[in-house]
Amino acid sequence: MSSIDASVAAQRRLVLRGIAAACAVASSARLAWAQATPATGYPARPIRLVVPSAAGGAPDAICRVMGIELATALGQPVVIDNKAGAGGAIGMSEVARAAPDGYTLGYGNVVTLAINKSLYAKLPYDPNALTSVALLGTVQNALVVRKDLPVANVRELIAYAKARPGQLTMGSAGNGTTGHLGGELFKSLTGTFITHVPYRGSPQAIQDLMGGQIDLMFDNLSSIAPHIKDGRVKALGVSGARRAPLLPQLPTIQESGVPGYETTAWGGIVGPKGLPGEIVTRLNVEINRILAMPAVRAKYATMAFETMASPANLLMTMAMMETPRWAEVIKRSGAKVE
Repeated sequence: MSSIDASVAAQRRLVLRGIAAACAVASSARLAWAQATPATGYPARPIRLVVPSAAGGAPDAICRVMGIELATALGQPVVIDNKAGAGGAIGMSEVARAAPDGYTLGYGNVVTLAINKSLYAKLPYDPNALTSVALLGTVQNALVVRKDLPVANVRELIAYAKARPGQLTMGSAGNGTTGHLGGELFKSLTGTFITHVPYRGSPQAIQDLMGGQIDLMFDNLSSIAPHIKDGRVKALGVSGARRAPLLPQLPTIQESGVPGYETTAWGGIVGPKGLPGEIVTRLNVEINRILAMPAVRAKYATMAFETMASPANLLMTMAMMETPRWAEVIKRSGAKVE
C-alpha cells in the first residue's frame, strides 16, 4: 500500500468520525433555522434527480429510496432520470448544465467527483464546480467469482490467477468505476494478471458472472448481496477496512492475505454551480432528517449502504482527499478513457 493510499484512508476515517460528532451537535440548530425561516416557494414543481448509471444498479436503488422520501418531505415529485454512460460523465454533464434553481439534482459519487478527474483526458463537466448538497452514505465492494470457479478464498484465487496469467476475466460496471479500479488495485498488490472486461452497468456484468461468461468481479454490496445470499455467485471478501454488517461472515480482503487493500464507494446529492444557499440548506436538512428515519435506515441496511448525516460540503471534501489516491491507482494500472 502506498503512502498516499494509507494517508487518505486514515484521513477519511478521521474526517467521518469528526463529522458525525459535529453533526450531532449542529443538526438541531440547522433544523431550528429551517423551521424559523420563511418558505421561499421552493419547490413549486417536480424535481429531477439524475442518476449517472444504469437502472437496477446500486446508485439507482439508493436514489430511489431517497427520492420517495424526499418527495414526501418537499411536497413535490422527485423523478429519477437514469443517464448512464462515459463513467457517469453523461449524467453529471446534464447536472452541470442545468439552471441552478434546485429542480435538477444529481447523484455524485467517488467516480464522478474524484476518479474521473484523472481517468478522462477531457471531461465534459467540472467536478469542482458542482454544488455539494449532502452525503448519503458509503458502501463496500465485494470480490465475487462465478460459483463453479475452483477457489474457496482470496489466497486460492491469487494462486489460481498466477498459474493462469491473462486467462481469468474480471467484469466491472464500466471503465473507471470502483469495481474496475478496485480490481486494478487488487492486481497490483497481488502481482496477478487478470483481463478486465468493462460493461455498461453492473446488472449486465452480474448476469454474465452468474452465466459463467466472466470469472470474477468487484461490485457494490448493494447490488451483488442478493446474488451472494441466493448462492448464484461465490463471495470471497469485502473491500473495506472492516467486515460489512450485512455479511459479517465475509472476511475483508486485507485479512484474507492482501495487506493494505481498502476501497470504499460513497455518494450523495449534488447540484449545478451557483445553487442558492437557502435551497442547499433546505435540501441538506431534509436529507439528513430522512437518513435518520428508522425505516429508511433499515432499507439502506439491506443494501449494505451505511448512512450518516453530514454538512453540505462533505462530498467535495471527500473528493479532494481521494482524488490523489485514485490518480495513483489509475497511473499504476495504465487505465485511461478518451
